[in-house]
Amino acid sequence: MKKRVYIRADMNPQIATGHIRRCLAISDAVRELGGEAVFLTADFNAKRLLEEHGLRYYVLNSRWDRMQDELETLYQIIQKENIDTLLIDSYQVTKKYLENLKKAVKIVLLDDLFLFDYPADEIICYANYCHQFPYDKKRYENLYLGMDYTPLRRVFWKPEKKEIRKEIRRVLVCSGGSDMFGAIETIVGKLKDRYECIDAVCGLYSDSYEKLLETYGGYKNIRIVKDVKDIETYMLQADVAISAGGTALYELCAVGAPAISYAIADNQLKNVMQFEKDGLISYAGDIRREDISENVLTYLEKYESQTTRSELSRKMQSAVDGKGAVRIAKALME
Repeated sequence: MKKRVYIRADMNPQIATGHIRRCLAISDAVRELGGEAVFLTADFNAKRLLEEHGLRYYVLNSRWDRMQDELETLYQIIQKENIDTLLIDSYQVTKKYLENLKKAVKIVLLDDLFLFDYPADEIICYANYCHQFPYDKKRYENLYLGMDYTPLRRVFWKPEKKEIRKEIRRVLVCSGGSDMFGAIETIVGKLKDRYECIDAVCGLYSDSYEKLLETYGGYKNIRIVKDVKDIETYMLQADVAISAGGTALYELCAVGAPAISYAIADNQLKNVMQFEKDGLISYAGDIRREDISENVLTYLEKYESQTTRSELSRKMQSAVDGKGAVRIAKALME
């Protein structure tokens, strides 16, 4: 019988797709190791993605932001499936929720915020700023900390070799699952006449896609796409990428694509600032509070040097080898 790994995660327009996508990376690694991943979600928002991956799942018919209310249904599934370990990836967990659930199952929590001292059994924190969190080593069976545990998709486990061209010809602009502050339009508007090719990648929940098509559809050097399945192709082609904080920055490191980041949410601030502090990805600012476009232009001028981009690419790939999902899957299956 296959070893099963059970994962509790959600996606929706409010929280976008990051939680589900990093858990899908773990599920791919579980399958690679001969196991099976089963998802538990609050609602049907993740249905398409889960079915595209051929995954079995349970829908709890609950509210994603009121996890305490799902416990009774969750207990029934735990008993039915004989679940002994549950991986949880959600910012909505509460102390009471975890304490109650811990009575029925071993909890492995995927964390990057340290909202409180979690009553879990094991913690996975791949954030580049995880050293800032005071996890109590005596409290947990295991702590899996650092970028060695960044759960990236299979295509990032052994990426193609990145070509560092003499000049910047292609620029990638992306914003993650949503673009509520119009970052792509702001950045593309500044760069539209500067480069041979600009790829603007809108996320699944982006509201700016149609407007971008209308504004830049006539530009031969600008390509507007939405919810792409092969973001790694765009990253490999780009001489420089401009991206919101989050998992995309770790993906850019794995392929060695020189990058500039910006923040669109509070939970990205430590992430983008640590990458800059480590000399890996320059930080252009928080788009909610400032015009980031001038900072983007300043960093692009700095990146004109092929030597600078080559050194950055090397350092990025040294920091993130792309195999974090496999390490997590092995830990869960053991």
